[in-house]
Amino acid sequence: MSNEPIHSKTASMMRSDDAEMRARKVINRCNGCGHCRELMVDSSCLFMPLLFQFADREAAGGEPISSVEMKQLLDLCNTCGICPCTIVHTWIREAKDSFVEREGLPASIRLIENVELTGKLGGAMPRLANLVLGNRSLSQGLKRVIGIHPERKLPPFPQDNFTAWAKARGLMNMPETSGRKVAYFAGCTARYYFPEVAKATVEVLERNGVAVYLPEQKCCGMPTMLEGDREFTFDLARFNVAELTRCVAAGFDIVCSCPTCGHLLKSVLREGAQYSEEYRALVKQMAHQAKGDFDRVSELVADEDAAFTGRANRASAHGRNASMLSLTQWKMFSDQGYFAKIDGVDRLRVANHTYDLGEYLWELHGAGQLKLELGPVAAQVAYFAPCHQRQQNIGQPWVNLLGLVPEARTERIGDAFDCCGLGGIMGFKKDFHETSLAIGTRLTDKIQAAAPERVATDCLSCRMQFQQMLPYEVSHPIEILRESYRNFRK
Repeated sequence: MSNEPIHSKTASMMRSDDAEMRARKVINRCNGCGHCRELMVDSSCLFMPLLFQFADREAAGGEPISSVEMKQLLDLCNTCGICPCTIVHTWIREAKDSFVEREGLPASIRLIENVELTGKLGGAMPRLANLVLGNRSLSQGLKRVIGIHPERKLPPFPQDNFTAWAKARGLMNMPETSGRKVAYFAGCTARYYFPEVAKATVEVLERNGVAVYLPEQKCCGMPTMLEGDREFTFDLARFNVAELTRCVAAGFDIVCSCPTCGHLLKSVLREGAQYSEEYRALVKQMAHQAKGDFDRVSELVADEDAAFTGRANRASAHGRNASMLSLTQWKMFSDQGYFAKIDGVDRLRVANHTYDLGEYLWELHGAGQLKLELGPVAAQVAYFAPCHQRQQNIGQPWVNLLGLVPEARTERIGDAFDCCGLGGIMGFKKDFHETSLAIGTRLTDKIQAAAPERVATDCLSCRMQFQQMLPYEVSHPIEILRESYRNFRK
């Protein structure tokens, strides 16, 4: 079967059987390759084993893979990034979009996926919301109505409001400074459920001389993208890209304390953007300016990326090879990224200037600009690096940073294939709850074997899963770092 891409821009012209055709394309591609048959044997992935099970059954003369089974398969992918083919990730998302466009999305899923809305609703009356959550009968009844498993623990709504705190601190005003400055993309979970994480981020950055700006922002779009809610996802992405592009143009780096937000802004937005019409036009303009000199074109591309912050971001893929590839092989490629309908140059500018918080702080340390007036935090800490942080290929910044904290003994727990099992909002769904816990058991067993005094992870979804399954205090590493700064005594 041809692997000619089905472009995102044609999604509005779907036929009734388009969902099955797109799902079949994924199945044929992965089964024909077979690389993940062995790669996923020791992983927490549910998607690939089921795909090969269906494909093997069909190849042996059994029942053909049905439409229901295809939809079941697509529901198991949460874009963790363990499998190596980014184009397959896009095809999976587009296939799921096709099913949702044809069959609709249950109202309960639309509510659960909208983390920002539920956070605002509960945060408007936190005492009442927590009273309901604290009453077992009321809580379980409400969860059943919404479609959440009755035994799934929900975080209490905080009494304070991060947005109000940030406004009082002047973070809504774009600072004018010649020094380091960041646009903080806080993420919905930190803003509405764990505001101390967002506050700690601001405090630690400011302590290190970094000016912080909180731009207008909406959900990054990952929860809605995973559910196939394409139109809503694109509304969110368009808003965020426009706002963050404005920040980049004003000389800001973008910093995410949530690795899922960071993964989407850094990686998912970037996919295919170097083959977009907008980027082609930009490089053709540079080629004309350079009179076809490829070396000069490469310099111009690098200058374009560095122009806003005075340095070329190490994440940028647009050096000499990228420029020459763009100029000489464009006829072979097109923008096949999930967000191909959004301006490719803007996507690249956002992606190239986005940092994970730990990555940003560790780079400060490497530049000799991280303040080391740190006080003791006496604790044995088990740290887990979540899926979407590992997919950014930034090393182990939080292990390194926590290693600077006096009396904190930090051990990284879990390997590249370990997962907490929550899968974004998947673990909240009634039908996925038990599977979610089963996936997470492999990791939580390792944590318990380490017998820590506290657990640290930068993913707040992992935090909620650990609070469901483990008896330990769970923190974001930035909270431990803030605690260390506060404990410093001259």
